[in-house]
Amino acid sequence: MLRVAQRKGVSNLVTADGLALPFADGGFDVVTVAFGLRNMASWPAALAEMRRVLKPGGHLLVLDFSVPPPPLLWLYRPYLHYVLPRIAAVVTREKAAYDYLGESIERFPYGPAMCALMREAGLDEANCEPLSGGIVSMYTAARASN
Repeated sequence: MLRVAQRKGVSNLVTADGLALPFADGGFDVVTVAFGLRNMASWPAALAEMRRVLKPGGHLLVLDFSVPPPPLLWLYRPYLHYVLPRIAAVVTREKAAYDYLGESIERFPYGPAMCALMREAGLDEANCEPLSGGIVSMYTAARASN
């Protein structure tokens, strides 16, 4: 993705560990992560690091997969764990990656559990907005402005 961004003329690209961002404390108005927090070694540590680099009053936005409520759940789980990995095995020859996807989605805290992790990391106003029937969720929070 970085090479694509470079070809498109995006400058100031940085590759870094999400648990040790190479930025000063309070340097950003907004921090966003899409479909990445779920893959980090420590969700609490990553959230704390995102809070660290936010300016007071700054906002965090996290977009990631979640588990939808019934009745969609009853269709989603078989699709996620059986249908998708088998289709992916034929199309991409990467079934293991799609097995991992389903497992990581099931393990990832969503809804109130993710909001609680955000608050534990020192973020305020933690909120969850389920999207696409709850298959994806948008989490927002803010660093206190004091």
